[in-house]
Amino acid sequence: MDVVVCVKRVPDTEAKVRVAADGRSIDAAGIQWIMAPYDEIAVEKALQLRDAAGGGTVTVVSVGPAETSKELRTALAMGADKAVLVTAPTGAGDASATAKVLADAVRGLPADLVLFGKQATDDDDAAVGPMVAALLDRPCVAFVTSIEVAGKVATVKREIDGEVEVLEVDLPAVLTAQKGLAEPRLPGLKGIMAAKKKPLEEKPLAATPSPTETRSLSLPPGRAACRRLEPTREGVRTLLKALREERGVL
Repeated sequence: MDVVVCVKRVPDTEAKVRVAADGRSIDAAGIQWIMAPYDEIAVEKALQLRDAAGGGTVTVVSVGPAETSKELRTALAMGADKAVLVTAPTGAGDASATAKVLADAVRGLPADLVLFGKQATDDDDAAVGPMVAALLDRPCVAFVTSIEVAGKVATVKREIDGEVEVLEVDLPAVLTAQKGLAEPRLPGLKGIMAAKKKPLEEKPLAATPSPTETRSLSLPPGRAACRRLEPTREGVRTLLKALREERGVL
């Protein structure tokens, strides 16, 4: 089975993000970059599917600056076979532009399945995977928690409104990974050493205009100081008054 996994380089989820001097981007100084956590889940599931099928390839694809090769090498150390990086110093643009770049990269690769994390942990738009599916004219199921493949059909599950939805999808298809689909492995020393010798193709970004423009970024306002009220009758009265007169929620 041949599986392509599209991954994104994002700031560590525990990083303290600051707005850069230009007011339109984040300050990268001191930030630790990682593979998006949901993308790690997708990589792990791709490896499991390849191994269960008794053969095939797992190819990881990303678009970003040259430094993104570090995250791709992590995927190769986990067990992926090869990687493709479309180099773009500042990224491809918004979700639509990114989807076009990734779709073009995927078209030339063998792929029974194309996997994504359900969303990156920076933009959180959960849009690129379904957009790539539309551009490739392939069926798509988002937020999957289980994948079983038999021949040219994948049976997938996803949680929806407190229930579990079961769908059958003809391959090739595009799926996005939800938490619970797989537990990402930690690369061992052998995998890390092997990753250095695996192919990582880099190619420049072709001109892909973005339909949107970031004009400004700002951090949300800081939280107000916490007020502690005694668990007494008078404290309850004070709380109700504050909710009604200060917050306007009653």
